[in-house]
Amino acid sequence: MKFFIDTANLNQIKEANALGILDGVTTNPSLMAKEGIKGAEAVFAHYKAICEIVEGDISAEVIATDYEGIIAEGKVLAALHHNIVVKVPMIRDGIKAIKWFSDNGIKTNCTLVFSAGQALLAAKAGATYLSPFIGRVDDSGWDGMHLIKQIANIFSIQGYSTQILAASIRNANHIIQCAEAGAHVITSPLEPILGLLKHPLTDIGLAKFLEDAQKM
Repeated sequence: MKFFIDTANLNQIKEANALGILDGVTTNPSLMAKEGIKGAEAVFAHYKAICEIVEGDISAEVIATDYEGIIAEGKVLAALHHNIVVKVPMIRDGIKAIKWFSDNGIKTNCTLVFSAGQALLAAKAGATYLSPFIGRVDDSGWDGMHLIKQIANIFSIQGYSTQILAASIRNANHIIQCAEAGAHVITSPLEPILGLLKHPLTDIGLAKFLEDAQKM
């Protein structure tokens, strides 16, 4: 399973990359705004900076919601760097655009997926990735992990090559559950990724080893 970090913070991206396990990055307008990045030129420059840090797919989200606008914006984003993946919302014109991008060799990430039906449409259109938001599904009273399992089962039966990119990760246990459920990729803030390092027995064991080492 691939590990992506979901942020636009360059320091966090560098920290995750330094672990040696980072495969890519996902961003969105909200994450860009959180870092105070405003204006098209600044956003484009920031994407390029991310691409210089991480050798892997970098999702860059379009703002347009109409077919022509998505295509135009996606072309510009894809031209920034060969690792850019155009992030497209799960809407009618988004699916049409994903089909166009797929036919023209541009990688895509279909975002804001909340059902197996939406996942089917994204895969049928040729999306490289699709992003089910498991945390938000849980918040709505449904089971986000069941959705991952359902999509993984359908894709296995039907032979779709679209990768399931589990998003809206809230904690380290989500990452483990996604791996068990068949997600190809998770995208997470830095904290849950670092949370995988932690176990109280590791701390106790290390403290004991260090204590014994002082006696040698």
